[in-house]
Amino acid sequence: MECLKRGLAAALTFFVLAHGAAHAAFPDHPITLIVPYAAGGPMDRLARQLAAKLIPQLGQPIVILNRGGAGGNIGAVSAKHAAPDGYTLFLDHIHMATAPSLERKLDFNPLEDFTPLGIFVESPLVLIARPGIPADNKDDFLRWLASQAQVSMANAGTGSASFLCGSLLQSGLKKHITMVPYRGTGPAMIDLLSGQVDLMCDLTANAIPQIQAGKVKAIAVTVPQPLVGTALADTPAMQDFGIPIAPLTVWYGLYAPAKAPDPVVRKISEALQAVVQDPDFQKEQADAGLKVIKDERLTPEGHRDFLEAEIKRWGSVIQEPGT
Repeated sequence: MECLKRGLAAALTFFVLAHGAAHAAFPDHPITLIVPYAAGGPMDRLARQLAAKLIPQLGQPIVILNRGGAGGNIGAVSAKHAAPDGYTLFLDHIHMATAPSLERKLDFNPLEDFTPLGIFVESPLVLIARPGIPADNKDDFLRWLASQAQVSMANAGTGSASFLCGSLLQSGLKKHITMVPYRGTGPAMIDLLSGQVDLMCDLTANAIPQIQAGKVKAIAVTVPQPLVGTALADTPAMQDFGIPIAPLTVWYGLYAPAKAPDPVVRKISEALQAVVQDPDFQKEQADAGLKVIKDERLTPEGHRDFLEAEIKRWGSVIQEPGT
């Protein structure tokens, strides 16, 4: 019996040491990064820039796998079912916080099926108006808004960032706004430029060229701090209009499947934190209208806490009558 006990103890010790050694060696072969949208789009661009900076940090190639469809859900389900060994990662944005409230039957749970690794970039939005609106400042806009029996607002589809922005605006103003969904921001912008709709929210990078060309009017940004160094540096925040809303940004985070080992999580997290300190990466994101994140959201723990809070936040907004 004593011999059997010693044998079992030795086997257990070997397993623990081998298990730890495997984690210590991570990664020893290529990593796959799943992107839940088509190649060539903004998230695909971000994924490739991120991968290029992670490769020297992790010492292995990173293969981008585009699994688009169903508003990002197909890619999420694919990542959910991958082995939780760190060799499959998943990139997504605010969709992870809105999907639970938008989908009647969601085939993944953002908090239970994934290990958050860090939120690393974000982009504010800007509320813009068609050129004919007499609103050259905050007071003009509020007067115009109060005088209108009906106001229309374009968005890129239910659950999009522009949809969320419009929902917050309507709730904060306590005024009914007719929401007009489109299949993407491109068609929505076309109708705004032609005066078919009155208002729209868009990512700052998309809207700034139209603002600079005088084709649309910038009304308010969705973050309280001035966007220094951009064409929106003097644009007021929505909060300055007396609209009681929290800041709104489109944020992007990195995930592994649930139950990824702690040593692997730490190694990827450290690599991600090194990437956001890279001046070239910072410039790439600034050129695209994105800002790197260096606060607690960049950590796995902070990412999880923020995601949980965002799921609750957008659940209450999306389920509010009239949104």
